[in-house]
Amino acid sequence: FGLLFDIDGVLVRGKTPIPAAREMFKRLTNPDGRFKVPTVFVTNAGNALARTKADQLSNAMGVEITSEQVMMSHSPLRMFPEFHNKCVLMSGQGPLDQIAKKIGFTNYVTIDQIRDVFPNLDMVDHQRRPKLMSAALTETFPKIDAVILFGEPVRWETNLQIVIDVLLTHGNLNDPIADDHENQIPILACNMDLLWMSDSHMPRFGHGTFLHCLESVYEKLVGRPLTYTALMGKPSEVTYIYAEQLIKRIASNMGITSPIKNLYAIGDNPMADIYGANLFNKRIKQEQETASSLQSWRQLHARNISTSASDPNVLPNKPTPFIREVEACHSVLVCTGIYSPEPGVSLNNPCSVGSYQIPPVFHGPRDMEFDVNLCVPSFITKDANKAIDRIVKMENFSLE
Repeated sequence: FGLLFDIDGVLVRGKTPIPAAREMFKRLTNPDGRFKVPTVFVTNAGNALARTKADQLSNAMGVEITSEQVMMSHSPLRMFPEFHNKCVLMSGQGPLDQIAKKIGFTNYVTIDQIRDVFPNLDMVDHQRRPKLMSAALTETFPKIDAVILFGEPVRWETNLQIVIDVLLTHGNLNDPIADDHENQIPILACNMDLLWMSDSHMPRFGHGTFLHCLESVYEKLVGRPLTYTALMGKPSEVTYIYAEQLIKRIASNMGITSPIKNLYAIGDNPMADIYGANLFNKRIKQEQETASSLQSWRQLHARNISTSASDPNVLPNKPTPFIREVEACHSVLVCTGIYSPEPGVSLNNPCSVGSYQIPPVFHGPRDMEFDVNLCVPSFITKDANKAIDRIVKMENFSLE
C-alpha cells in the first residue's frame, strides 16, 4: 500500500508542526531515516519548488523528505509537453521562472514583465501608475499562446486585469479587444482550493477564490464562461494519476516488487482531499468494470469465433483499456485542519462517519460536478498518527 499525505492542516499549521504528525513519522521511518511505506506528499501549494517544500517539511517533521516525494499542484504540468515550447504567461508568486524551467517550459513571460512593457494596463494602485512608456518595447513583445495560473498572486487586481487583457486580445496585447471570443486561448490552472488552513484559527482564501473572481469577471465581460484547458491540484483526477505514478516509482526504489494495491489519501479538506480521493477511486472502479466487461467480451467472442477463421486466436480490433495495479484509493479525513467535527463528538476515539456532517455548500471548482457522496470519507480520525494506526491495522502491516 502507499500513503498520500496532504501537508497544511495534516502535518503542519502554517510553519508550526502538528505534534501527532511528528510522532507518526518516528513510526513510519527506520532509525536510518528511510520510510517503511511508499509515501508521497501531495500539496495544492503552487508557488514554490518541490525541493523547497521538501526541505521545509523535513525540518518541521524531523525526518529527511526528498523532492521526489513531494508533489506540488503544478507537478502534473509535466504531462502537457505541447505547451512547454509555447510562449506562456505565468501568474502566481514565488520563483516562477525556476518552477517553469524545472517543469520544462522554455518560453514564458510574467505579469511583471508585461507591466514593464505595458505599464498603462495596471491602473488600480495610483502609486504604481506609470510615467513613461516605450513604444519600441511594445512592438516587439511576443504573442502569448497560453496562460498558466500557478497559484494565488500577491496583487490580485493586477493579475486579474492583465490575465483578462491577454484573454480578451487572444494573446496580442498590442491589439484592441477582439470581437470573437469563441476561440479563447488555452488556460491551465493549478490549485483549486477555495480555502486553506494556516496559522489562523479560521481558513484563508486560496487560489480557488482567485479563479472564482477571474471566471466571474470574464463571463461578465464577454457573456460566455471561461474555458479551462486543464485543472490541476486536488481534487482533479490528473493529480491522483500523477501521484500514483510517483508512488510506483518510490516503491520500486525501495525494492518493493509486489504491486501497490491500495492508496490512502490523508487530508483535512473535505472538498479537496476527500472529494479528490473519492473521485479517483470512482475512476478506478469504473476502469475495473470496463476491464471486466472487456474480458467477458473476449471470452465470449473466443467461444463463438468461426472455426473457419485463419487464426482463431486473433480477435477483432477492440481498444484495450489501461489496467492499473492500484485497486482502491481510500479517503482519510483528519480533524487537525479545515475539518472540525460537530460539537459533542469526542476526538479521543476515531470519529464516526455516521456523525459526519456533509458540507452544506460545495467549495469545489466550478467545472466539477458536485456529487454529495464523494464528500464522505472512508473513515475519520483525530489526527495523522491515528490514521496510520487504522491503516496498518487494515493492511495487517507492522511498523515495528
